[in-house]
Amino acid sequence: MARKDNKGRNLKAGEYQRPDGRYEYRYKDEITGKRNSVYAADLASLREMEKKINKDMDDLLITDASVKKLTVNTLFERYMATKNIKERTKKNYIRMWDYRIRNTLGNIRVVDFKTSHVRTFFSALSDEGLAHSTIKGLYGLLNPSFELAVEDGIIRKNPVTGTLGDYGAPAKEKEALTLEQQEKLLKFVEQSNVYKPHLPMMQVMFGACLRVSETIGLTWSDVDMKNREIHVGGQLVYYEGDEGYCFHDSETKTDAGIRDIPMTQMVYDAFRKQRELNLMLGLQSNVEIGGRSGFIFNTKHGRPIMPAGVNSFLKNIVNAYNKKESKLAGEEKREPELMPPISSHTLRHTGCTRLGENNVNPKVMQYVMGHSDAQITMNVYNHIAEKSHVENEMSKMNLPETVPAVV
Repeated sequence: MARKDNKGRNLKAGEYQRPDGRYEYRYKDEITGKRNSVYAADLASLREMEKKINKDMDDLLITDASVKKLTVNTLFERYMATKNIKERTKKNYIRMWDYRIRNTLGNIRVVDFKTSHVRTFFSALSDEGLAHSTIKGLYGLLNPSFELAVEDGIIRKNPVTGTLGDYGAPAKEKEALTLEQQEKLLKFVEQSNVYKPHLPMMQVMFGACLRVSETIGLTWSDVDMKNREIHVGGQLVYYEGDEGYCFHDSETKTDAGIRDIPMTQMVYDAFRKQRELNLMLGLQSNVEIGGRSGFIFNTKHGRPIMPAGVNSFLKNIVNAYNKKESKLAGEEKREPELMPPISSHTLRHTGCTRLGENNVNPKVMQYVMGHSDAQITMNVYNHIAEKSHVENEMSKMNLPETVPAVV
């Protein structure tokens, strides 16, 4: 005999009317095997919920009530648990998420998340002035997280895919120093009583195209003065670990980062000067990091120089150079030729640009830079900075004077 509600209507399998008059639909999730119930004030509303549940089960989606409460924050935690990545990289991802997403999109339920949510979010970040690359990084966290939700049968479609667009300010083109600027800067440092101790490190970074983390991670055992080679097998990175913020010995950024770089004469001489400087000033490394010791570039306290410290002294050098140049230009009644702001990356980028200007094979440039893809080298770094170099190259197209002009 069919069951009926208080209005005499037949109830389907799984439908019940509670003593308080509310309706209930009981069902078992076919994927998890869990029994669930949903409630409605009237039978019509309950049956709309039934249709959605049945459609979800037909599409092999999880209908378990606890899964429906899953937030974007929890989804991200699930995604991170699936990633086999370096601890430092994982911490960086979590830091990005906590700063920008956790208290904005993070508390929205995954099943309620819409494409409009992420587009509005990216638009607001653009209005804040964030760079496209920063927004792209956040997209790189959100998109695979929701892809996991699709794979796990929580949602049908990834609402984040295709939303990146051109949000955010375009990346500023990396600028290398011209050859003239490079020579002037190094000459200024060499003649400065204050900044001269930094000269060897700058020459190594210019000449070997090293990342700052690779440079500060160099030990004397990495430098083969006899065969004039630098062995790059790791890097020092500074981040928050179990013991707070400190240096960590890390693998290179990619497998291609492991390389032996032949020394130019400038780099060879720079290492000799640095060894002499360390002995003269007592700048001997007295720490061991990850089983490695004997670091080449140290503070007066015998610890490796922090990346921020490198950028700080480079900033001070440029400020001092520009102050001197402005004074000299005033005395000579001319416009000052000021040095642009530089960072440790500028030195690496400039070194690669010098390789390009000297027609070094792109594959060789890729190897020296430690890039996994030659296209990265060509697209990101190989900008010809000097107008004179462009003019020189274009002059090769000049036709012999005997060729008649086209009229």
